[in-house]
Amino acid sequence: MPLTDAKIRNTKPGPKPAKLADGGGLYLEVRPTGAKLWRYRYRIAGKENLFAIGEYPSIALAEARAEHGKARALVKQGVHPSHNRQAERLSNQAASANTFEAVAKEWISKKSPRWTAYYSRQVTRFMQSDVFPYVGKLPIRSVTSAHLLEIVRRIEGRGAETVALLVRQWSSAIFRYAVATLRADGDPAAALKGAIHRPKVEHHKPLSRSEIVTFLEAVDKYGGYRTTVIALRLMLLTFVRTVELRKGEWSEFNLQDAEWRIPAERMKMREPHIVPLSEQAVVLLRELQTYTGGRGLLFPNYRNPKECMTATTLNRALERMGFNGKGSIGFSAHGFRATASTLLNEMGYRSDVIERQLAHSERNKVRASYNHAEYMEERRSMMQDWADFLEDPMRNKGKSTGVTTRARRPG
Repeated sequence: MPLTDAKIRNTKPGPKPAKLADGGGLYLEVRPTGAKLWRYRYRIAGKENLFAIGEYPSIALAEARAEHGKARALVKQGVHPSHNRQAERLSNQAASANTFEAVAKEWISKKSPRWTAYYSRQVTRFMQSDVFPYVGKLPIRSVTSAHLLEIVRRIEGRGAETVALLVRQWSSAIFRYAVATLRADGDPAAALKGAIHRPKVEHHKPLSRSEIVTFLEAVDKYGGYRTTVIALRLMLLTFVRTVELRKGEWSEFNLQDAEWRIPAERMKMREPHIVPLSEQAVVLLRELQTYTGGRGLLFPNYRNPKECMTATTLNRALERMGFNGKGSIGFSAHGFRATASTLLNEMGYRSDVIERQLAHSERNKVRASYNHAEYMEERRSMMQDWADFLEDPMRNKGKSTGVTTRARRPG
């Protein structure tokens, strides 16, 4: 006769274990200690086996019957219920170990050696602040498109559309890595492509000729550190990326040969880069040597000399001079590159020479195989002509500048 809850509750422990049968091999064992244990007796290959379902009342009668039904189905397939439970436990443990955060950090560690330090910090920071708090602890297989959509919408809602796009791209890469390492079945982030509106790219504003004049006058009157003034002038003369100048080291410079060799690890394209130095740039660097020449860095941080000048130092100086910030023309330190590119093109220099000096990526792989000294003589001439031009940006306005023939476009 099948068991009832009342019969189970009213059965008292005796001096010996007692078995209350429910049918189909399922029974409740009542021990002298008062423990009541669900058991399922079955046979596979003619051998009797016992499967421990759990303890009453943690597992009620209805639950015990449901588990019994699952176990009987496994037995019919020749599978031991205990073996299946062990496999499920191991699977759950693996899922718990393979959380989204764990796989993401593994992906970052694999990829970061090929990234710049800045990019590595960027990926880590945004994943930690915008993604891990919401899905980091979930098994990666249980993270859905809906989870990720909520995350990127939240980021977009605070006005950071570019960050939202990056987070979707990084998440997609993490899922692809998880699929490749057999820890995910698909990429739910792929379904979100197009869900975030890509903001219009705002290119860095260049200075016009007249604004260069105003800028140089403002630099001369700037009351901040002299090293900051030198940094601003060198940015205009060399038009390197801000980080390349800020992290510059004296060991990279040969002032005798008027040359600066930036190592590959500090370049955006991961290739070494040569900057020919004009006479004016060498003069500034020799002055800078009197301030920081005894240290490794050109521009050490005043608060922590072992670190370089912060990324905001130059923009803060531009803000104080009225070139950046509210009500200004919106010129940032990155705009020096746009300024040089725009005016050098106007002045008739070959675009290949300008692009090589800007260390831009070469899309043509055959051309990209050329070394970093490509067009060096033309670049040296152009950099000196550029420095000379900056001494009087308004001269010959709208006319041929008379630049060195080797550096100009043919014809």
